[in-house]
Amino acid sequence: MKRLIRLSSSWVSRIAPAVGLVAVLAVALAAAPAQAQAAGLRIAVVNYGELLQQSPQAKSAVAKLRAEFAPKQRLLQVEANALKVKEDNLKKNEATMTQDQRDQVELDLRERYQDLARKQSEIQDDVNTRRNELMSQLQRTLVQVVQNYARQQKYDLVLADGVIYSDSALDITPAILSALRSQSTRQAAPHR
Repeated sequence: MKRLIRLSSSWVSRIAPAVGLVAVLAVALAAAPAQAQAAGLRIAVVNYGELLQQSPQAKSAVAKLRAEFAPKQRLLQVEANALKVKEDNLKKNEATMTQDQRDQVELDLRERYQDLARKQSEIQDDVNTRRNELMSQLQRTLVQVVQNYARQQKYDLVLADGVIYSDSALDITPAILSALRSQSTRQAAPHR
């Protein structure tokens, strides 16, 4: 029993400084926003997801992607419709066909469906690659505009992803969207 008491008292003596340290850290962290404000730190928050959805650059990237791949997707749809018609004709006429004719049409349909699936997969891969390229360009643009805005407005820190809560007064998303819109307008204007 004496050993147990010694162990528990030595455990308390070892853990007490750690508990004290945690308490000091908690107080320091609680005071950090007040100190940051007192020190004149300017902090802002930007909703990056909203920028990705609402910016003219994002809308332009989506339109560019659609325009680039719409003709290929229309051709695939025409091919799929033709195969469906051929399949319907087979079902409608199979009673009057010989076994060899049926087998030949079924084989042709299978091969054409496989070819169509391969083409669809290739186009989807191309779409994904192109979307990744456009998203990379868009992200670089968004980061650059946010950084330029933060420098101009003399912000010390701008947070984006991972913010659970922020006061709406800290949100600079509307200002960034405005900057993106004006940048988009300048780029769309004809150069003289």
